[in-house]
Amino acid sequence: MQKGNIGVTTENIFPVIKKFLYSDHEIFLREMVSNAVDATQKLKTLSERGDFKGDLGDLTVHVRLDENNKTLTISDRGIGMTAEEIDKYINQIAFSGVNDFLDKYKDNANQIIGHFGLGFYSAFMVSKKVEIVTRSYQEGAQAVKWTCDGSPEFTIEEVEKADRGSDIILYIDDDCKEYLEKAQIEQLLNKYCKFLPVPVAFGKKTEWKDGKQVETAEDNIINNVEPLWSKTPSQLKDEDYKSFYRTLYPMQMDEPLFWIHLNVDYPFNLTGILYFPRIKSNIDIQRNKVQLYCNQVFVTDQVEGFMPDFLTLLHGVIDSPDIPLNVSRSYLQSDRDVKKISTYVTKKVADRLNAIFKEDRKQYEEKWDDLKIFIHYGMLSQEDFYDRAKDFALLKNVDGKYFTLDEYKTLIKDNQTDKDGNLVYLYATDKDEQYSYIEAARAKGYDILLMDGQLDTPVVSMFEQKLEKCRFVRVDADVADRLVPKEDAPKNELEAGKADRLSEAFRSQLPKLEKADIMVEVQALGEQVQPVMMTQSEYMRRMKDMSRYQQGMSFYAQMPDSYTLVLNSDHPLVKQVLSDEADALDAELQPIESEIRGAQARVDVLRQEQNKKKYDEITQEEKDELHAAEDQLNQQQDNKKAAIARYAAGNKVIHQLIDLALLQNGMLKGAALDAFLKRSVELIK
Repeated sequence: MQKGNIGVTTENIFPVIKKFLYSDHEIFLREMVSNAVDATQKLKTLSERGDFKGDLGDLTVHVRLDENNKTLTISDRGIGMTAEEIDKYINQIAFSGVNDFLDKYKDNANQIIGHFGLGFYSAFMVSKKVEIVTRSYQEGAQAVKWTCDGSPEFTIEEVEKADRGSDIILYIDDDCKEYLEKAQIEQLLNKYCKFLPVPVAFGKKTEWKDGKQVETAEDNIINNVEPLWSKTPSQLKDEDYKSFYRTLYPMQMDEPLFWIHLNVDYPFNLTGILYFPRIKSNIDIQRNKVQLYCNQVFVTDQVEGFMPDFLTLLHGVIDSPDIPLNVSRSYLQSDRDVKKISTYVTKKVADRLNAIFKEDRKQYEEKWDDLKIFIHYGMLSQEDFYDRAKDFALLKNVDGKYFTLDEYKTLIKDNQTDKDGNLVYLYATDKDEQYSYIEAARAKGYDILLMDGQLDTPVVSMFEQKLEKCRFVRVDADVADRLVPKEDAPKNELEAGKADRLSEAFRSQLPKLEKADIMVEVQALGEQVQPVMMTQSEYMRRMKDMSRYQQGMSFYAQMPDSYTLVLNSDHPLVKQVLSDEADALDAELQPIESEIRGAQARVDVLRQEQNKKKYDEITQEEKDELHAAEDQLNQQQDNKKAAIARYAAGNKVIHQLIDLALLQNGMLKGAALDAFLKRSVELIK
């Protein structure tokens, strides 16, 4: 029997493994099974070269659980090891700079294992003792048993073993009892080993017999040794890809839109299948469905550093031996080969989308609503993807027709170019809620886009930056006549005094809404246009929307919504309000308005005189005189507002028109809505 200490330069590697790898300890099973598969494949290679002339026989790797003895055993019939090879590959660990090691890698088990070649030693994350019983494939080789109890001390002794290969026996530690549960091992094997290239068996298949599940003599093979991505695309049918998708995502109800089969051997090796899922909303729940493999061994599904962010919305598999089995996020973000792969995948995705668009535009349009978030996300986040996608990104109008950016520009340039030469893209975010605004714009011959997607707010801003001389305006941002201004705004035909009274009558009866400011404006819009219309500031609404996407803009989210109640002075109902107001208030308001004019003139004269002087030259008497004049003006203005408010409070038409405007924008609720309904009944009696 040989005894010795493992060749490490730190006093004891095992507490380090226990402590710093503990958060990722489930990967031990991946390492054990992967090593067994590697040993098996090496034997197959030796056989193919003629260096091993024996019978390969059954090469299945077996994982066995013994709950009574608290062991987990991984067995293979691969190349095995001699005592000398155990000493070389197991007992000697290139391990130095322990302090730097702890500081740099303590939070990342994958990086430790990959950097220091500790794959086998990950077994000690869950084991209090590990045994290797192995016999080399070489003729006449002596079987040996290596034992280590979680300290640097080990023993090697000669034993009997009938067959070549290795048994790794893990004596599971008391604080890791979950790895003695069949369900837990099944879950980990399914996660890490589902597509290993050598059969892996765990237990026996079961069948239903005499009212219960009983084991059969047949091995339960947990993996598919020839996954779909390893096959030639020309040999596969659509149903093969759909079936594999269901294997990868058994809980996914929808079928994929389409897929890309990757197969590259230069300048790097890469195979895989990427699926385009149906992405309607909520980007976050779609992420991390791409699984990264190295030679069919699962590595991770956290691929943010491996692929551009928008590609993490795809589903599927990427397998590349050029990505180490043990990777960290910092590695993925910095490695040159990884960046080449990322660029290649981005280009292949864009090429595939462009090909589908050109080959079958009708099918592409049918899938656009499901693809839109993905393509928009890519255009927003990747400049090179925008340059490719601008030719197959579509705009959809409220009639359900689709256009490329160039096609839509041609469609609207004649009728929707404003007086400054800007192309005005009109859009709605909800066809039902903004129906009347849409119809008003259509009556002007305008086309309206439907921008109801999760990312359409930042997309609108992106297009304004990318497309030449254009503006995007929501249809409820203004009255139809002013959405695409062709000339300077016409002056309101209503004289200033009447417009002021009308505005004040409506303003005085506006409800106090939380986080909403409503201004009132009078416009001559024609008798056929609605008597009142509520518009919302495009700028403020856009800024509030953008605050959800961009850091540093949160203050906009706290600001009130900005609306304008537009009164159409040409409409008979508004004219009637004006007439009734004049009849009711002229006698009372004329002397007040006369006082206002006089007070305003007095204030203007005093301000003009004081503006000619420096501030310190103005006497206190002059300041007091101006303040008194301003107070008198304010008092008369308050008197006028109070008189108008008293009149307006009893005018049912004013209240009805205000409520109609609020109702149109979903802002009339509760008691106010009930009062509107009752008033409506009274007015039509």
